[in-house]
Amino acid sequence: MQIISVISRKNSIRSLSLCVVLMVVGLMAFCKKEAVKAVDERPNIIFILTDDQRFDALGARGNSIIQTPNMDKLAKAGILFRNAYVTTSICCVSRASILTGQYESRHNINDFNTDLSAQALSQTYPALLKHAGYKMGFIGKFGVGTRPPGRLFNYWVNTEAGDKLQPDYITIGKNGQPIHDTDTIGHAIQEFLGEYGSKQPFCLSVSFKAPHEQDGDPPTYVVQPRYQHLYDNITIPTPLTAAPEYWNKFPDFFRTEENFGRLRWHGLFGTPELFQENVKNYYRLITGVDDVLGEMTQKLEQLGIDKKTIIILMGDNGMFLGEHGMEGKWYGYEESIRVPMFIYDPTAPGKLQGYTSNQIALNIDIAPTILAMAGLKAPYGMQGVNLEDMLQGKLPAREDFFYQHYYLGSPSIPKEEGIVTKRFKYMKFIEHNYEELYDIPNDPHETTNLAKDPKYIAILTDLRQRLKDRKKASF
Repeated sequence: MQIISVISRKNSIRSLSLCVVLMVVGLMAFCKKEAVKAVDERPNIIFILTDDQRFDALGARGNSIIQTPNMDKLAKAGILFRNAYVTTSICCVSRASILTGQYESRHNINDFNTDLSAQALSQTYPALLKHAGYKMGFIGKFGVGTRPPGRLFNYWVNTEAGDKLQPDYITIGKNGQPIHDTDTIGHAIQEFLGEYGSKQPFCLSVSFKAPHEQDGDPPTYVVQPRYQHLYDNITIPTPLTAAPEYWNKFPDFFRTEENFGRLRWHGLFGTPELFQENVKNYYRLITGVDDVLGEMTQKLEQLGIDKKTIIILMGDNGMFLGEHGMEGKWYGYEESIRVPMFIYDPTAPGKLQGYTSNQIALNIDIAPTILAMAGLKAPYGMQGVNLEDMLQGKLPAREDFFYQHYYLGSPSIPKEEGIVTKRFKYMKFIEHNYEELYDIPNDPHETTNLAKDPKYIAILTDLRQRLKDRKKASF
């Protein structure tokens, strides 16, 4: 009996152990299943970056001439930001700010040749998402440094032309025939979605050259043949500040033929005929991008993933189309630093769908916003915010931001710093101690510099101090 009892106890122990093992295995399987489920439930994210698209070059932003039906549809169904800006209006710096969520002062990309360090790259949104299990794609112009990190992506199509700073608009395609950059990017988007659309979650970053001009002397806008006659029967209104008096109002250090903005103006907008043709070409290039977005959204629908795919669009900086007698960007005027931005998020709360925001949104907000959408916390070094949290009142509204531009310097591009608030804009050309102050709601075209008006001395004093404080905090 004692032996039988011992055997029974041993069998009971074995049975209990087996039960425990089965429970553990079952729990592990359940946890694994839940983990996979959690991964599957994370949204796909597509980030679209256009090159030199200014804030009002979009139908949804009130432009009644440009044809952007696909952008408009996404913008109106999602969150449309009326006051989106870049913290530095030049592509290399702005793109580094988008990747890192940082001001130029912190990421230290000050020119076209400097690469992000390995440490800095590891804290960008693509690296952090890949580490978290996302399939990563990049298509187009990387625009930061001379050694873009293709190894970081599962799918990589770099359109930059060797050691050039910009892609060429016309290259030779896979079939041996000439192809426009926008079409190259469109084909690559379709290829990526065909390969990775079912391997969720994924994050695809798409960076168009359009509507940037093709560099040259003079620069040109290279348009796809099918768009060459679009807008032919339309007359583009001449901007108020295109009148010669506004260029002539600039101080001597700025009003020179060595100023890049003026140099490029001559070849693109220097006559009424050039103005009409090249603003239309600029619009034509944007319409070409819009058609690619339409094809992309159709592909998402065909794959059945449109309801779990977030689409974000913004411009890397703005563009003067003859305003203030210039072509280009760089300087702190609205046409240069204000950009289109929308977030189409079908997974967001209903109140963030079909919503127009007047909050200040920045390029440094893209990285933390994308990370939050993927369920990740932004690293300590990021200076932007999750825009969806800000709109839901989980973060305080932004009252102002610091603007900086140091590339080249006078006479080509005078260096500038400033503060932009919801009402006032204070800019200072730091090499010349020249100040500008504009009351934007009451002077949206920035025609009247109030810096020397004694009625605004208190405001000027406050903004000077804010500039010092924000600059210090930007490092």
